[in-house]
Amino acid sequence: MRLLLKWVLSAVALLCVAYLYGGVEVRSFGAAMGAAFVIGLLNVVLRPILVLLTLPVTIVTLGLFLFVINALMFWAASGLLDGFQVHGFGAALLGSLLYSVLGLVIESALGGLFSQQ
Repeated sequence: MRLLLKWVLSAVALLCVAYLYGGVEVRSFGAAMGAAFVIGLLNVVLRPILVLLTLPVTIVTLGLFLFVINALMFWAASGLLDGFQVHGFGAALLGSLLYSVLGLVIESALGGLFSQQ
C-alpha cells in the first residue's frame, strides 16, 4: 500500500514541478504516473552504477556531482516518454531539484503516516 501511495504522490509531485517550472512539461496525470515510474526505475537500476563510476568526480566536487546524476536520470526519463518533456539540461537540473525536495516531503509524510500503525 505504501509503495502505491508513494507512486501516486510522486506523480502529483511531478505535476507540481511542471506547474511551478516551465522547463518541465507533463501532458496528463497518466503521463505523470508513467514518468514517476520510469524515474523511480532509473534511480533504482541505473543511478547506483553511475554513482559508482563517477565516484572520483563526486569526491572531488564534495558530492555536488550527484545533482548532475539526478538531472541525468530526470532528463533520461523525458527521453523515454512521450507525455513528459524536459527542455534542456538546465531544466532537468532545476526540475530534478524541485522533484527531489517534493520527494523528501512525501517520504517524511509517509513515514509519519505509516509509523503510527
